[in-house]
Amino acid sequence: MTQITDTLPTSRQLDDGSALFRKITWKILPFLFVCYCVAYLDRINVAFAKLQMSQELALSDAVYGLGAGIFFAGYLLFEVPSNMILEKIGARIWIARIMITWGIINCLMAAVTTPASFYILRFLLGVAEAGFAPGVFFLFTKWYPNSRRGRVFAVFFTAFPVVGLIGGPLSGLILDYFHGWANLSGWQWMFLIEGSPAVVLGILCLSILQNGPDEASWLSADEKSALKEQINADPRPKEEVSFIDSLRRPTIWLLSYVNFAIGAGFLGVAFWMPTLLREAGFQSNTMIGFVSAIPYLFAFVLMLAVGWSADRMGERRYHLAVPLCIAALGLILAAKAGGNPILVVIGLTISMAGVTAAAPMIWPLSFSLLSAKALAGGTAFITSALALAGFVMPYVVGLLRGMKLEAISSSDLALYVIAAILVGGSAVVLSFPPSKVNA
Repeated sequence: MTQITDTLPTSRQLDDGSALFRKITWKILPFLFVCYCVAYLDRINVAFAKLQMSQELALSDAVYGLGAGIFFAGYLLFEVPSNMILEKIGARIWIARIMITWGIINCLMAAVTTPASFYILRFLLGVAEAGFAPGVFFLFTKWYPNSRRGRVFAVFFTAFPVVGLIGGPLSGLILDYFHGWANLSGWQWMFLIEGSPAVVLGILCLSILQNGPDEASWLSADEKSALKEQINADPRPKEEVSFIDSLRRPTIWLLSYVNFAIGAGFLGVAFWMPTLLREAGFQSNTMIGFVSAIPYLFAFVLMLAVGWSADRMGERRYHLAVPLCIAALGLILAAKAGGNPILVVIGLTISMAGVTAAAPMIWPLSFSLLSAKALAGGTAFITSALALAGFVMPYVVGLLRGMKLEAISSSDLALYVIAAILVGGSAVVLSFPPSKVNA
């Protein structure tokens, strides 16, 4: 009896940094991380395609902005329904379906010839990818207690800067060195090359992912039991709140605005960064690709540091609010740079580092405030706010850039607008009582 008892995992043995959570992390996180990298690359690579396709297809900034953003219209419309379907049939099958279809559609972007075809395929790409992010986030709630999710989300969200580090140079090289092969432009090759991995990964999902610990043959019964005990011990609101009821509560809308601000700061800039760099004096696509990696390098470091610090200190509010303010200051610097390429890069670096570090912090905060019943629907709704920002902000930036202004540069005005939204998001975060947020 003593021997059996001594071999069972205890709560202390399965606490932070334990073999159990290392085992879980190495089993599921690397694959999902790669999937998320591909997802972000496939939605953002149009920013580099613009460097060639806008001239070849005669696309104005407003047309490009609408086409870039309309991806998120499809994403927004089908986000909640997709996540509800995921709950019914399981993450493994549904995430596989999502990846295969978005990979095919991204490859079809190489066939764009008119603004109409640009809009249609970007919209369909959003429809195909809808539900992927909240589905993965919901899956994490089955594997990690809230006390560990800050670090997990921080690592997972480093997909954004990692893609910026790799995807920018890769896209720039493809644009320059594949241009003309088989009578295809560089931007067409870019969509074909960067869209294909999603199809392969989608097929692999069927054999790699599980819907939760109960399906994991690589966990013992004792490990499953200990894991469930820790997850069930997370503090939650005692009342059962339905998805519809949750939308009547101010907290959901406040969280949604914060995520909208994060989306405005990240996507509103990311879709225009290659263009901003070209206007600052960088001409070759390859050079723009490599310079665009600089902001993401610093974003990678700051994101990990903020996630680690938030979990270590058990503090969420300032770890989300302060990076949002830092991002706003970076945009103001870029706007006031007067076209100086060094100052533009520094400003964009500060901005991207701040908003990228803030992005993972919204989820531990949200999970602390949502009931178990409202978790999936509430998470999808909050994610939809980011999709709304992705739809609105690239188009708004495109419209503002097309305005004729005397007192201020239209491009600078767009950066100031995004900075104001970020400051508003920071203020909302600080309005939450620390006792309800920090865990």
